[in-house]
Amino acid sequence: MTQMYRLYYAPDNASLIIRLALHALAVPYQTVLVDRSVQGQKAPDYLAINPNGLIPALETPHGAIFETGAILLWLADTHSALEPAPDDPDRAAFLKWLFFVSNTLHPALRMLFYPSQYVGSEPAVQDALRAQMNSEVARHFQTLNAAAGAGHPWFNGATPSGLDYYVAACLRWVALYPDQAVRHDFDLPRYQNLMTLLHRIEKRPEARAVQTAEGLGPTPFTAPHHPTPQEGSAT
Repeated sequence: MTQMYRLYYAPDNASLIIRLALHALAVPYQTVLVDRSVQGQKAPDYLAINPNGLIPALETPHGAIFETGAILLWLADTHSALEPAPDDPDRAAFLKWLFFVSNTLHPALRMLFYPSQYVGSEPAVQDALRAQMNSEVARHFQTLNAAAGAGHPWFNGATPSGLDYYVAACLRWVALYPDQAVRHDFDLPRYQNLMTLLHRIEKRPEARAVQTAEGLGPTPFTAPHHPTPQEGSAT
């Protein structure tokens, strides 16, 4: 690689997942803050990199990549780590769960956190969407909790995969960002297999590096608190 990776990030955004992966891979990278407090994700310079105006994006020697799942998969393929190899019989199952998180869980979280972006400003309509997503997200985590207890070496946090990092971040967010009225529905200890995963990841050097860089506190996954970043804004 002749060019260092450049990660466009905001604290405690989906770029957190990519940052964990980059540290785990021990590859050098630079960060570029996308300041959400001033709608930096909608700035022309950033839209030229990710026309969807979402975080993260990763500049690579082969061009920019956006979409968290795509970045994770590209990094894992490029560096032959954080996933079953392409010829591993477990590869199909790994991809199934990775894209369940990317395509099903993560969009449901966005609708739970930001209902106005999907249904407008009417409070009753927002409440209806929030209630629907609350139920769906809880069901998705129950499904993932069962999968995390099925003995897959790439989904238990012992030797973390890209899937582990993605799920850990989603569990962090669901403990912090939903409306207070529904937050109790996502009490983390009820997901015992996922809690084991979180405890394992939290002890790892990549987690310590990222919690320092983004101000996530000493227990960013098992008992998360809102970030106190040195720069930028999570929302």
